[in-house]
Amino acid sequence: MFPNHRLLPPVFLLMLVVLVICVALSARASIEVGDKASAPKLADGLAAWEQVYSVLISPRCVNCHTATNYPQQGDDRHRHFANVIRGPEGKGVPGLNCASCHQEVNADSTGVPGGHNWHLAPLSMQWQNLNDQPLPSAAVCSAVTDRAKNHGLDGPGLLKHHEEEPLVLWAWNPGRRPDGTSRTLPPLTHAEFVSATRTWVGAGTPCPRAK
Repeated sequence: MFPNHRLLPPVFLLMLVVLVICVALSARASIEVGDKASAPKLADGLAAWEQVYSVLISPRCVNCHTATNYPQQGDDRHRHFANVIRGPEGKGVPGLNCASCHQEVNADSTGVPGGHNWHLAPLSMQWQNLNDQPLPSAAVCSAVTDRAKNHGLDGPGLLKHHEEEPLVLWAWNPGRRPDGTSRTLPPLTHAEFVSATRTWVGAGTPCPRAK
């Protein structure tokens, strides 16, 4: 017997719809796989963060990211001389504010470092405890990514901050000590620091678990 010709158009239409759905699902799966392949993995992001963290707790950074009421100096992170204190805005107090000595550029003749808008980081960005020990990686990451503490910076904002902020850039151009020797640089180059930040941000700024 011959098939009922009246059934052919509906069957053909159904097959066409099924084919279109399969093609669409396949294309979507390919896009998702491609996106996952191109995006940094969580493990890569966490590894990149540890590189960023190594810079943040170096003396060039943590000396101004203190938990104390005063800045610190030197690789041994001793208390700032002349009893300098934080003040209400992190810029010292009247008569002894940061800009009195720290000008726009390093003064290598005297050993006084300088940079634009020299000041202490806010206490919300403290990266050490009151025993003068660096905070754990998880705690620093939590503070850095908390937009209520970091002036509202999201991932791209943090990347831009690490790329362009003058006081961040100063860490790789810290001038000379009073004895004429060069100050120690962070453990990564600035390019490596920015690259690690970019990988971390691309992975969604993951933070390690607190131990």
